[in-house]
Amino acid sequence: MLETLMQTSAGQSTGIVQAAWDFLHKGGIFMIPLSFTSVVGVAAIVYKFLSLSPARVMPAELEKQVATFADLAHSGREVSLVKEIEKGGSALARLAASAIKHRGKPQSDIATAVESAARMEVARLYSGIGVLDIVITVAPLLGLLGTASGLVTIFQGLSDAADHLAIARGIAEALNTTIFGLAIAVPCVIAHGYFMRRIELLTVKLESLLADLCEACRGDSING
Repeated sequence: MLETLMQTSAGQSTGIVQAAWDFLHKGGIFMIPLSFTSVVGVAAIVYKFLSLSPARVMPAELEKQVATFADLAHSGREVSLVKEIEKGGSALARLAASAIKHRGKPQSDIATAVESAARMEVARLYSGIGVLDIVITVAPLLGLLGTASGLVTIFQGLSDAADHLAIARGIAEALNTTIFGLAIAVPCVIAHGYFMRRIELLTVKLESLLADLCEACRGDSING
């Protein structure tokens, strides 16, 4: 029974692979750059999921501790938190380290230092988004090029002695490249919107936390 199920599963997998290959083969030469574009799009999406994970941007535990930094500082229990921040394992840690490095100075000086560091962190948050923008633009255009190429093949087959095989091949090329181009672009558009929204939310949270941290690190606050 198990052997039969394994054989059935293997047969289905082979059928899927064969169907995918036939789809790509019928699409013509433009399927090659489209396949490359799809790989780039998937790689960019995976990269952004990893780079925007809580551990890399704003770990939950560190977020709680930074939010209570003023209370920890007044009770002299901030040493362990400062050591954790200085490791720089996340965007929040690196920005908080910039504020703590200038601890005791006027708040304007601390804010200036944090803003300078924040520009670099924002650039990191947006890294990879440009690749998705390119894929979203290029994939449908490549699909349209394939469509135009297929239409040329169709019109060439329309003659007194019509080559029905050439016409069928042109139709397949025109439709398959269009479908493939849109199939690449649509998930990338969805992922792009999700990542942009997530970056906006993370930026707002970081600004709020760092504003409170700058207030807690200013000189008169410490002396007081």
